[in-house]
Amino acid sequence: MDTSYPREERPPSKRGSPPAAPAPRDHLVWAIFNTLYMNFCCLGFVALAFAVKARDRKVAGDVEAARHFSSKARCYNALATAGSVVLPLLLGALIVTGVIHLSKLAQESVGFFTYQFSGSDDED
Repeated sequence: MDTSYPREERPPSKRGSPPAAPAPRDHLVWAIFNTLYMNFCCLGFVALAFAVKARDRKVAGDVEAARHFSSKARCYNALATAGSVVLPLLLGALIVTGVIHLSKLAQESVGFFTYQFSGSDDED
């Protein structure tokens, strides 16, 4: 072995290895928020269960299962948030339109129920 010349040590090139994919998000904070504040049909609790499963799989190193559970947690979180925002808005809109309809009905019926006293009516 010839050691007479100085050697340059190069780190191994990373050309052949694919870029590392980012770890999947577990949506745990969103699930906790949905569970505590906006728990519509227990969807927030279901989202919390899948978020915890996603975090456990991510810690264990099973990235594919973590992505699967993360996707389910995101779906249930979106459903819980949409249901908890849309349903109260829909209920409020129904109450407002009902009050408007009843007030118009009451104004129209005032003329029907008022009795006019007039002296020109002659009864036999």
